[in-house]
Amino acid sequence: MAKGLIRYWAAARAAAGVAEEPYDAATLEEALATAGSDRGEEFERVIARSSFLIDEAPVGTRAHASVDLPDDGTIEVLPPFAGG
Repeated sequence: MAKGLIRYWAAARAAAGVAEEPYDAATLEEALATAGSDRGEEFERVIARSSFLIDEAPVGTRAHASVDLPDDGTIEVLPPFAGG
């Protein structure tokens, strides 16, 4: 298991109710499942539409179960943004 930090931005921050929190997980899928375990449908909806960076590297379309997390890493949760 790796330990690190999840940072939430914009609508993800609102849905999570916090700006950041620690993770203790092996994969992105596991970290997100743990983070969402007590947060409800709005959190799940926002997460499903979000993009993710792991230590500034985009996850892209990779399956979250295949994305291994580093120790002392940072997951950035980026919901869709409007504007130009």
